[in-house]
Amino acid sequence: MGIDAVRAFLAARAPDIAIIDQASSTATVIEAAAALGVSPGQIAKTLSLRVGDRVILVVAAGDARLDNRKVKDALGGRPRMLAAEEVEQLTGHPVGGVCPFGLATPLPIYCDQSLRRFSEVYPAAGSRTASVRLSPDRLVELVGAKWADLCSLPLA
Repeated sequence: MGIDAVRAFLAARAPDIAIIDQASSTATVIEAAAALGVSPGQIAKTLSLRVGDRVILVVAAGDARLDNRKVKDALGGRPRMLAAEEVEQLTGHPVGGVCPFGLATPLPIYCDQSLRRFSEVYPAAGSRTASVRLSPDRLVELVGAKWADLCSLPLA
């Protein structure tokens, strides 16, 4: 799965979006921002969570922090991060390359409002060295996500 599933997903739904392979690790927000030459906030990190009995993905700006209270209020339960093995099994992507494209299992996807600050964001593309560039609205449209307010931004 991984990057091959993302390639197939993009070929079918968004052939105009190219996968950017940096050939260096983009597994963390800081590494990805440095490799791409963008601010950490523009890195669209994908969090794999269990909320109650549901597994969901939350895509948020790289500088945003998941807010437990907001998640509980919006989705009805306290979020818990999934173990790496479960993440890879459910998404088909390794931790550090998890993205909402080409998922092994259909999962509900929420895009956090923190992404709306940017005209372009860079989610991973199924590997620890690959990403794509697109607008937050295009991201939501492509993966059938819902906008939600689930994160807090750092204080200035």
